[in-house]
Amino acid sequence: MKKDVFNQYVDAIVSKFDIEREELFTATKRREIVDARQMLYYLCSIRPMTIGYIQRYMTANGYNPQHPPIINGIKRVKSKIETDRDYQSVINSIQNSVFI
Repeated sequence: MKKDVFNQYVDAIVSKFDIEREELFTATKRREIVDARQMLYYLCSIRPMTIGYIQRYMTANGYNPQHPPIINGIKRVKSKIETDRDYQSVINSIQNSVFI
């Protein structure tokens, strides 16, 4: 069940960021890809999904993050939400688009 939620978040995020699904799971440091990945980590964490599940689903898609980058990404998104209403709006939009 959590995997379905993860995949719905992935689809919504790649659409919002206008990137390809495969790009989300590459080891690039391009800002828009990193931001998209961090948003995915955050959304999964508030669902709630454990760090282990997030890591497992990311690895199944070809990207193998360790726990610290996932935790750091979640913290960065929390910080952005506090200072950027547009960012919060995107988060809410994606949350509302996931059905399960």
